Amino acid sequence: MTNFYKVTLLAILTTASGYVQAQKSVKDTLRLDSVIIKDARPKNLPNIQGTYIFAGKRTHLLYPDEGKANLANNTARMVFAKVPGLNVWEMDGAGLQLNIGNRGTDPHRSIEMNMRQNGYSTNSDAFGYPENHYNVPFQAISEIQFVRGSAALQFGPQFGGMVNYKIKEGDSTRVFGFESEQSAGSNNFFNSFNAVGGKVGKVSYYAFYSTRRGDGWRPNAAFDYHSYYANIKYQFNSKGSVALQFSRSDYVQQIAGGLTDAQFEADNRQSFRARNFFNPEINIPALLFNYAFSSNTKLEVISNVILGQRNSVQFINTPNIKDTVNTSLKTFTPRQVDRDYYAGFTTEARLLHTYKLGDLNSTFTTGVRYFEETTKRRQKGVGTIASDFDLTLVKPYGIDLRLHSLNYAAFAENIFQVTPEFTVTPGVRYEVIKSTTSGVINNATFPIGYKGNRNFPLFGTGLQYQLHNGSQFYGNISQAYRPYLYAAVTPADNLTIIDPNIKDSRGYDIDLGYRGHISTVFNYDVNGFYVYYGNRAGTLTQVDAQNVSHLFLTNIGNGVAKGIEAYAEVSLLRSFNQHAGSDIRLFNSLAYTHGRYTSGSINASGKNISLAGNNLENVPDWINRTGLTFLSGPVSSTLQLSYTSKSFSDANNTVFNATGATGIVPAYHVVDWAFNYSFLKNYHISANINNLFNAKYFTRRINMYPGPGILPADGRTFNIGFGVKL
Repeated sequence: MTNFYKVTLLAILTTASGYVQAQKSVKDTLRLDSVIIKDARPKNLPNIQGTYIFAGKRTHLLYPDEGKANLANNTARMVFAKVPGLNVWEMDGAGLQLNIGNRGTDPHRSIEMNMRQNGYSTNSDAFGYPENHYNVPFQAISEIQFVRGSAALQFGPQFGGMVNYKIKEGDSTRVFGFESEQSAGSNNFFNSFNAVGGKVGKVSYYAFYSTRRGDGWRPNAAFDYHSYYANIKYQFNSKGSVALQFSRSDYVQQIAGGLTDAQFEADNRQSFRARNFFNPEINIPALLFNYAFSSNTKLEVISNVILGQRNSVQFINTPNIKDTVNTSLKTFTPRQVDRDYYAGFTTEARLLHTYKLGDLNSTFTTGVRYFEETTKRRQKGVGTIASDFDLTLVKPYGIDLRLHSLNYAAFAENIFQVTPEFTVTPGVRYEVIKSTTSGVINNATFPIGYKGNRNFPLFGTGLQYQLHNGSQFYGNISQAYRPYLYAAVTPADNLTIIDPNIKDSRGYDIDLGYRGHISTVFNYDVNGFYVYYGNRAGTLTQVDAQNVSHLFLTNIGNGVAKGIEAYAEVSLLRSFNQHAGSDIRLFNSLAYTHGRYTSGSINASGKNISLAGNNLENVPDWINRTGLTFLSGPVSSTLQLSYTSKSFSDANNTVFNATGATGIVPAYHVVDWAFNYSFLKNYHISANINNLFNAKYFTRRINMYPGPGILPADGRTFNIGFGVKL
């Protein structure tokens, strides 16, 4: 090896980790292997990245690595394990949906997260129906950026925070590169991930195709998933680039259905639904433009379109009613067909400028967003008596709606560098939202017409103090909101009255923490938080002047989630010998969340019950994940223990319901194992076991799709894989 390459390797190690000190000899430097580089990667986002400001915010950087998580199965509880307090729901064992929430927010399809890929939104309808139906394979992700509730100012509506997937890029040193991994496992599981990438002149490219299929752990749980992605980037000069990207995910999943408590206790693997299916198809073309006017001024403009649909055909009933031949019809009961069609367009432009204020640099960023989306919602159609995936209608839809959202937004944030160590980052965002709903419900006999126009500002401020030992204190307060959804202004029948003054959920998020590292052997982040979540939407019972009872959909109450989040990771072997060829790394992420209603009431069995003092629904008090990773040259292996305490599935804090749709979600432990071995430079084999000790548990109850009832988590499953990268 030439002296040039020796010096270059040392520079790369020093820059990438931020921690590696100059070694006494070149020989010592060369003994630092690639495993150390991976584990020395930053755990938090920098103060400034591109046109974004993260100073004073609670952030996380995650890296999906083979041998540290089950990537073939998209196992979210392993990939997100180092984010304290993240509640992960498991609606299937195939990783077809990402269901995450935190600090009192709803995990259902990450509905209260601002989900993004390469900087652009992937939620189906950010304002009317913000569930995330798009699914990307973890094998395609280079890093995951997560900003807590303080992300609301720069990114828009959410209490849960912003999650951004950075997709891998092609190898810029070669014209053509190829990556492939094939995995197979229990229950006829098969996963194939294949990617190409490279650079030719000023053009770079990367594309992948992924497919995943299997029978599922329970009967009637087969799935067939596909994902596609292509990125062509043209670097037209040293200052600017333009990239065209296209993403698609689609799958057909057979839904095994929910169980009652008695059924779950008798056999958590049984299923009483063989004719239920779910099928989302999401397409996302995007255009990304970046230009640096100078080293101090950068512009980013991103436009993307979401075109897709969400389809289901089901026999919908409580789990104690089996889907058998109807005695009067002498056939199966016709199934219900529901279909949504999404067509949305978003453009976001951001400008960042660094300038001198006194003797120190300060940084200003500003941006605007235009968003327009139309959802065509067709539900309660009468389908066939067939048993396959068939969306054919026998009778028309009972609900036929056109739902339209229009949004304009502008924001600004500024890092004021008060001293070399201390920064203050105030910010503001202004939102304009216009919602329109039209159509018919109740078998086309009840017309719906609704218009809602809202505009309001959001404010926030971040503080950060950098200590000389590499650690920092940080704090942030930021307002957030959640727009009321279409369901809140679209009654299921003509007996429900909508509050004409219904409001968006409004509140704020406060963080105060201390984070840092000691060399490369110890990382930590301890944080206290307080989230006020006002104006939660729900249903009350009212009696009119004629003494007639009806349901009234309105804002039912306010809630608070407060607690502590702590993360620590220590290198057990390299703490004593930083040049050791092997290492054992221990991490722990712990969160205590005290989530309670502070006021309000809700309808229960025709009566309005006070919510004050009740637990927020789907919010466990304790979540803890501990992992032990062994690293030795080509070998990496992780053993992870996850614990989640009990929670309540509804705001009433129901303890037991015979249908299983509501009640306590008991505490559970689950153990996972991942292994990876690299050989001959370009090849590797992997092995994964989820739920190693075959724990019997579930993460959620539900009274709608895909239940109702208890949704059992998968028992022990495994897969093995072979990969090549050339």
